[in-house]
Amino acid sequence: MIQVYTGNGKGKTTAALGLAVRAWGQGLTVGIFQFLKSGNQTGEYQALGKLGILFRQFGSGRWLINRRPEAEEIKQAETGLGEAAKALKEGMEVVVLDEISHAVNLGLLSQEKVLSCIQNCSDSQELVLTGRDMPCEIIACADLITEMKEVRHPYRNGVRARQGMEY
Repeated sequence: MIQVYTGNGKGKTTAALGLAVRAWGQGLTVGIFQFLKSGNQTGEYQALGKLGILFRQFGSGRWLINRRPEAEEIKQAETGLGEAAKALKEGMEVVVLDEISHAVNLGLLSQEKVLSCIQNCSDSQELVLTGRDMPCEIIACADLITEMKEVRHPYRNGVRARQGMEY
């Protein structure tokens, strides 16, 4: 089954990671492949590592706003998608591609490569894709689509990301 969590609201990564932990708790094999982000200080990095859930990051952690991705950033994203595709091919039951829409929309990955990964997902596997502005072609492949909608967010009032809540 292909799941997409998109929209401008908070909670896409949180929902995907919750699903992954639930699946792992039920004995399924799980891999989380996180694009653009890096750093071992996030709550997910700390918790998933302690649980022993495969969690890999493929990003520089630097903003890509108003600049082209660097060759190394593109290479990292391509490596991440390759590892995720390999995990699916080897039968991993739940695979999360976190922030994959940004990797496509910012030019780190071609949409065609992501669609190929989706098409290679078997009916017995769960592939979860997250990120704002998910490309329509990817949405068209999904069995389940959840759109997170921002109604109110403390960021609009100057509240910065909080440790343990947003990272």
